[in-house]
Parts: sequence; structure tokens; C-alpha cells
Amino acid sequence: MNTVSLDEVADVIRGVTFSKAEGETFPSPDRLPVIRAGSIQQELHLDEGQIWVPAEKIKPHQKIRRDDIIMCTSSGSSDLVGKCAKSEQDYDGSFGAFCAGIRTDSQVMNPSYLFHFLRSPSFRRWTSSSSGANIKNIRLSELAKFQIPAPTIREQKRIAAILDKADNLRRKRQQAIQLADEFLRAVFLEMFGDPMTSSKPWMRKTLQEIVAEGTSITYGIVQAGPEVEGGVPYIRTGDFKDGLLAESGYARTSQEIASKFERSKVLEGDLVYCIRASIGSVDIVPKALEGANLTQGTARIAPGPEVLSEYLVEYLRTKGFRHWVDLQSKGATFKEITLGRLRDAPVLVPPMAEQRKFAAIRMKVLQDLKTKMNSSQEPLFDALSQRAFQGEL
Repeated sequence: MNTVSLDEVADVIRGVTFSKAEGETFPSPDRLPVIRAGSIQQELHLDEGQIWVPAEKIKPHQKIRRDDIIMCTSSGSSDLVGKCAKSEQDYDGSFGAFCAGIRTDSQVMNPSYLFHFLRSPSFRRWTSSSSGANIKNIRLSELAKFQIPAPTIREQKRIAAILDKADNLRRKRQQAIQLADEFLRAVFLEMFGDPMTSSKPWMRKTLQEIVAEGTSITYGIVQAGPEVEGGVPYIRTGDFKDGLLAESGYARTSQEIASKFERSKVLEGDLVYCIRASIGSVDIVPKALEGANLTQGTARIAPGPEVLSEYLVEYLRTKGFRHWVDLQSKGATFKEITLGRLRDAPVLVPPMAEQRKFAAIRMKVLQDLKTKMNSSQEPLFDALSQRAFQGEL
């Protein structure tokens, strides 16, 4: 299949640069909004996390247009670098310097085709190897010269239509997960109240006080090294999909490296909590991931005998607790919560009988959800995407 460099079929646009003093968190008549990397989710969230800057800071070509692809190009997490979303509308605002805009020339490249390619496993493998020891970066000069498979525009439209339909199935799965999450959140609040304001006459302890004896809340591998086939899987912030741990696609490191971080080896029933990037994402480790390890962006929480994993994971997902975490988090661009702060987090400890009752409800809801969804669409979509850009679809 023929290839072309990205800059032959699209404009690569730098984000808006401004000083901390020039940014405001509230709008005013002479200011325009700038979105940040956190707005890049499955969709582009144009109304969340904006910084308002003087209107003259934004050049006309930097304003977001329909079908523009906005990509995170710099982050403390290699999992976020390269993440992108496509705008569904024109927007009287722009994106920050840690992002780039990709504006396709629709005469030679279908925008949906390019968008699917930039989210494909092959492109994401390239972005995950981005340069930088602490802050990972994609150089715009290198991005502009990246080679894109370029079949005819007719073939591009055909491939994009197939991948759009497959992506729609993923979105339906996400909606089902969201509905289940909202139901469980309502049940939790009915049984236990808001964790930060509950008047229930139950003990409050710190998160560190309720972990298993002999364990501590800790992060994992500092440098995982090159991919090792058949090695020890490790969990990154990017392995959370729709707020849950992915069912496949984990990177692997050597046994030698993993053994140096025995403290962060996870067991079935442990919790994995994101302390960087997607702060607050949390899930229970399934049997399939027992023995895996973590990276620095995630923390292991091993519940002790006073709390069930099923109770604690939903407690940590409540709006009240997430608000507490937001207040403790530091960093203007790359937020994180320190392990010290997380260990001191307040936890309401209800009677075990109440926890078991909630755990039974949660198990039933998730079993029903799994039956309806049959299996995850994520691996299927990735396989389909890979075939598409190898000319096999």
C-alpha cells in the first residue's frame, strides 16, 4: 500500500502558548477558551477544563474546526502521549501547547480514515516510545513526517465506514457500562451515604489503616525496559478503558525487573488506583491479572479484613471522594496525588454485613452486564483496525 507523510495530507497545528498569569479559570468578554489534554477522551470534551486566555493569544488558524483531530503531544505519562479525539463542531476556542491540531485536506485524505489510523495499535506503539525521561514528547517535526497508509480516497471512505460501525458498537458498550455505574452509585449512596458527609455512626479510618497487614499503598516499576514476549504484564494508566481495567493488551517486562518491585505485585482482589493522568480511575484486579505489576502512575491497594474490595472500589469512585482527591492533587498541567496524601484518605468503614449486601448487588449487576455485552469489543476493534491499515480489510 502506498504511504504519504502526514504533512502531505494535513496541516499540523501547534497549540496556544501562554503564561500562567495570562490564564483564567472563568470566562470574560475579551477572552477565549483553551482546552487541555484532559479534554481528550473518547470524544473531545470542549466544555471541560478550559483555561480562558486573552483573545489575541489565539491565531485564527488555531481555532478548532469540525473534523479537526486534537492530539496530546506532551505528558508525564507515555500512555497519554498520542491520545487523540476528533471535533464534531467548529469551536470558538483552541488547545494548549501540550497538544497539536491535525487538520485534514479532505480532497486527498478522509478525516475519519485518518482519525482511525491515529488511534490504531501501530500508531500508538510509535507514540508510546516518544522521547523524554520524565516528560514524554512527540516532536511535531517527526509527527509531520510520519508515514500514513494512503489507498484511494474511495477506499479510505469504505474503510472509515467499516471502522465507524465497529466503533459505534464500542460506544454502546461504554453506554451500558455507564448505566451500570450510575445504578451502583445510586445504590451505594442509598446504603452508605456520601462518604465525606455521611452521618452514619460508623468508624472512619485512613486508607493505609485498612490495607492488609504487611502491605503499604505503593506504586510500581520505575523503568519497565523493552517489551518482553511472555514476560510479566504491568498495568499503566492507559490500561484503564471506560474507567475499568482492560481485558487485554498489556505490555510486559522481564522477570528480573518485575522481581525488584515485589511490593507492587498485584493479587486477585487488590485494587489498582491511578495517581497520575486519569487520577481516580480504580478497579479490582481480576484473576487473569494476578501476578502482574504496576507502573509509577498507578498504586496498589490491598484491602485488609475490615473492608471488602467490592465496597472499597465503589467508595473510591464516589463523587465525594473524587472531590477530596481533586483538592489534594497537585500540578497545573500534569496532576497527581502523592502516595502520602492517598494513604491519609478518610474511609468510612460500615459493618461487614452491610458491605456483603452491597457486594452481592454489585456482583449481580456486573454479571448481567457481562452477559449482555458477551465479550469486550476492544480487542476485536483493534484487530479490525490493524487489518484495515495493512490492506487486509
